[in-house]
Formats: sequence, C-alpha cells, structure tokens
Amino acid sequence: MARVLIGVSGGIAAYKAVELARLATLAGHGVRVLMTPTAERFVGPATFEGIVGAPVLVDEFDRDPMRGGYPGDEAEPPRHDPISHLALAENADAFAVAPASANTIAKPATGACDSLLTTSFLACTAPRLVAPAMNGRMWEADATRANVETLRSRGIVVLAPDEGALASRDERGRGRMQEPAAILAAIESRLGTAAAGAWDGLRVLVTAGGTREAIDSVRFIGNRSSGRMGVALAEAAARRGATVTLVAANVALATPPGIDRVDVTSAAELAAASERAFEFCDALLMTAAVADFRPAASAAGKLVREGSGGLDLHLEPTEDVVAALAARRRPDQVVVGFAAEHGGDLVERAREKLERKGLDAIVVNDVSDTSIGFESAENEVTVVERESAHPVPRGTKDEVAEAVLERVDALRSTAIRD
Repeated sequence: MARVLIGVSGGIAAYKAVELARLATLAGHGVRVLMTPTAERFVGPATFEGIVGAPVLVDEFDRDPMRGGYPGDEAEPPRHDPISHLALAENADAFAVAPASANTIAKPATGACDSLLTTSFLACTAPRLVAPAMNGRMWEADATRANVETLRSRGIVVLAPDEGALASRDERGRGRMQEPAAILAAIESRLGTAAAGAWDGLRVLVTAGGTREAIDSVRFIGNRSSGRMGVALAEAAARRGATVTLVAANVALATPPGIDRVDVTSAAELAAASERAFEFCDALLMTAAVADFRPAASAAGKLVREGSGGLDLHLEPTEDVVAALAARRRPDQVVVGFAAEHGGDLVERAREKLERKGLDAIVVNDVSDTSIGFESAENEVTVVERESAHPVPRGTKDEVAEAVLERVDALRSTAIRD
C-alpha cells in the first residue's frame, strides 16, 4: 500500500477526480484529498470523504484529526499536531494534482503558494504529477507552455491532456484531462520506480517517430518510422526510475504511464521541443527519424493536379538536430543517436557519423531485413561507441531497449568519472 495525496483544483473535470480517488482506494492505496476553494463549487468534500474514508482539507488553517495520517496506516499518528499541509506532504509517497487548471499549474512554476494545495505541492518531496484540464486555447498559450516546461524541468510529471469534447463545447480540442485509470497507472509507475529504480532522479529525453515536411496543406514528405523503438526505450527508462520526456513525431502509439509526451510534426518542431528539454536532461536518446530535406516552400492550400503540368519540388536541408544538441551539451550529459542503414558495413558508417556529430554512441540497425525493419515488433541492433561495438541480438523491442540502456548506463558512469 502506498500513501497517495490527490489535489483537486477548480474545473468541471473535478468530477473525474472522484473516480481517481475511488480507483486508488480500490487498488489498496491510502488516499488523502486536498481541494481548492474553487473546486468545492464543482464537487463537495463529503463525496471524497465517503470514498477515501478520511477528511478532506481545503484551508491552510484546517486541523487534520488524522494528523497527516493516511487510511490503512498501522503506526500511531504523531502526538504533536503539525501544520496539516506539511504533515500530509511529508508522509505522501506520491502527490497528484488532478485536475490541474492553468492557474494551478502557474503557481508551482513560479513558487506561488496561496492555497493549501499549492503550499503542500511545493513542500512535497515525493514524486509529483499534474494532470492538466482546461480550454484548448489555454493549453496552447505561450504562458501555459512555458509553465509546463518549467515543471518538467524540475522533475514533475505532466500528463499532457487528451483531445476530445471540452466544457467550452469546442468540437475538438486538446485540454481534456486524461482518464482516471491512466492517471492512476502513471502514479503507480512513479511509485514503483521511486523507491528501487536504478535511475531514480535522472532525467531522460527520448525522441521517437518520423517527421513530416509539408508540401501543401494535405501532402508531406515523410518516412516509415512508427516510433515503436523510441516508446520502448522511454518505457524502459521510466521503469528504471527516470523522469522521461518523450518528444513524439507523428506517433500513433499510446503513451506509457508516467511519461511526459510532447507531440510534434516537423523537423523544426522536433528541434524546438528537444532544445527546450535538452538543457535539463541527463541523457538524450535520439531515436526519431528526422527528415534530411524539406520543401523550400510549402503551399498554403491544396495543390491542384489538373492543368498544373506537373510538380517540381525544390528541397533544402533540415537542421541536424542531434549534432546541434551534442555541440552544446554539458560534460556529464550522454547523447546517443540512432541510424537505420540499408546493408553494408553498418559499424563503419555508424562510427563515422558518431565522430562527425560528436555523439557518445550510435545504435544502428539494418532495415534491409524487413523482419526487423519499420513497424516490426522485433529489432536487432549494434551499439557503436568510440572504441567498441556491442551487438544486441534479435529480440522484442522491449528486450532491445533494456540492452541499449545497459550501454547508456555504462556511458553515464564513464561521463561521471571523467
């Protein structure tokens, strides 16, 4: 059993927090709930109290009869009566704010503490998660995006909202809070890794998928990368205890629990998202297949075939994202590239790229073998380093991911010693 602290901020998605509390309680966790005064306008404290079997606190001056304890605790509560928010935060194994409004997200990003919830969140040293819920335009606003990046840089897991119908009655929009079952899975992922994870405290940036470069409003130049290998690496790093950011370029796969996902489309968008996260990471795993070229100009509308006489495309090179990041890395950062080659001497070509781009390693695979190529469930790679090469035999992408991370672990040890 774990002690889970749930913070509920104001918003219509507060009703989903009731289901989150119910699921967490059914899973055997001891659950306590904090609410903002605005949240009380959507769901009453008595609803949560009936589910979790413990009082809900709203005001900083509320006295907690359980003295910071959680349902199911066997130990006697402390004899003194500490300030409630400090006791709850100190005793928590994980703290999730769901829903987290734009206003609530902004406060810990700036250090503001004007409620019991935000004060407790700042005081908590256990794994912290936020599940945003807001209007889609608010989620996309520059201020919100900057605040989210700040939280992520501090190791706080941000469970990016889903697309769907919103309270504002927008037909489609990204701002819908993730479902309670997915949030609980993310909490349990952090609970499972926080105590015993070999990479606890590390921040890992993974890019995955393939970029698309627009020709017009409907057509693009792209590639066949599905993102399976990148998602497997992100999940494996999270299992080891790392805080993982996944920059996903056109990836249709589900996001593993406990991983921060940033969706992008083009090489330029991937570069921008990676640059924002790279400053704060300890290791970069660049699995994304980034386009080498893009159309020099993209039509605003759809190009029409009839009467066009054909289509000539002038292509210009894109930025070498991994090389640009490697050029400004800290000595303790590990940067690993990935290369899909088509037969020949894979190791020699990979080592040439490694030297040219200034990387620690390149993971290379032979896509001429269709059984381990794009969209395959299996892979077979070689991890090429400056003075050695380490073949990884054919296996599932999860198995290959674990083997690759073993080499990353060795590279990290070397970087720390140096």
